[in-house]
Amino acid sequence: MSYIPHTEQDRRAMLAEIGVERVEDLYDAIPESVRFPKLDLPEASNEMDIVRDMEAMAGANADSRSYACFLGAGAYDHYIPSVVDHILRRSEFYTAYTPYQPEISQGTLQTVFEYQSLICQLTGMDVANASLYDGATSLAEAVSMALSHHHGKRKKVVLSPSIHPHFRETVHTYMRGEEVTLLDEGTLDMDLESFTGAVDDQTALVAVQYPDVFGRIMDYNALGERAREVGALFCVVVNPMALGMLKPPSTFGADVVVGEGQPLGVPMSFGGPYLGIFATRNAYVRKMPGRLVGETTDTRGQRGFVLTLTPREQHIRREKATSNICTNQGLIALAATVYMTVMGKQGMRQAAELSYHKAHYAAAQIDKLPGFELWNEGPFFNEFVVKVPKPVAKLNESLLAQKIIGGLDLGPWYPSLEGHMLLAVTERITRHQIDQLVQTLEAANHE
Repeated sequence: MSYIPHTEQDRRAMLAEIGVERVEDLYDAIPESVRFPKLDLPEASNEMDIVRDMEAMAGANADSRSYACFLGAGAYDHYIPSVVDHILRRSEFYTAYTPYQPEISQGTLQTVFEYQSLICQLTGMDVANASLYDGATSLAEAVSMALSHHHGKRKKVVLSPSIHPHFRETVHTYMRGEEVTLLDEGTLDMDLESFTGAVDDQTALVAVQYPDVFGRIMDYNALGERAREVGALFCVVVNPMALGMLKPPSTFGADVVVGEGQPLGVPMSFGGPYLGIFATRNAYVRKMPGRLVGETTDTRGQRGFVLTLTPREQHIRREKATSNICTNQGLIALAATVYMTVMGKQGMRQAAELSYHKAHYAAAQIDKLPGFELWNEGPFFNEFVVKVPKPVAKLNESLLAQKIIGGLDLGPWYPSLEGHMLLAVTERITRHQIDQLVQTLEAANHE
């Protein structure tokens, strides 16, 4: 009964106080024809039976604890140290929300400040925020920031076709109704010379992915130089785990770095909640969306943290705001902060290198199979594309039967890649699991 706050006597007293006899009387003002219909619920059950039923339902899931997971394409099965969840479960963190009052929010504010600092170290940028939902909305906010930076005089945005399709779709949704030209068509071989030619003096922002959606590691120095020549902002969508071993985007002139923070200690969780990374240069800090925490000194000379450079209209005059995203994603940012702190530079590099080398081993073994062909040319990170001799769905059925979660069918995303599978390999995958994947693919091809 401790979970039921009101007794029947309590309810009768409250109804009498407001002058009605039944709860149903509260809905008299709503016509019966538009009221919510009666729910057809099963008979009540006891807690033990409910738990048993829920466990049986959950057991039908092909989860990454029981299966070897080679599915990536934006969400990755990285190892998460147990201390991450241990810290998240502290009540002062998971009950905290927006830290408007610094005098009672120093823990939350410092966590966000440390997160921002770590993201800046990882990307090589000057400043980062901690307020965006996921990588897709981060890219859309970067587009909005670039248009604002150019005061609406430039209406062209060039998006690489090898940016994750969900990211590009989100940008199109954000820009619907705006007079903005979005160029995200092009060849998948990423001819950088022709792509660079699309960037002109009418371009507000050019965006690429690093590594791209196919796992390829590209050299964007020339594209960064071109963006600077014409005065366009250069945005790089990153996989933060890859930055454990790759050069940061700042080295080829990125003005904005965005990305999905899920690889940084955040479980896949069937698609969310995740964390949007957003970092930029000091020159654009006042156009940056979301919240920013700064370090200061209080009246006693002690180190303290506060929300800074946040316009009041961000919260009360939406039409004047730099962005209408106003959640601080504090708990997910905390997970990423704990993860990066525990892993450190060496741990991040080791996890990235393991993912890199295991992916290359898997790709080499699959490429040897008759009928299978590695599509990627040049270096790639933890993902690669394979041309397969049978429908991807059929191969994935055979893999599931062996407790292996297969790759993504790229046909629905890229019609020219019909019959191609995108596979991801993280540090959690063992050599034995890779060998089992290869053997199962070979056997499935002969069925």
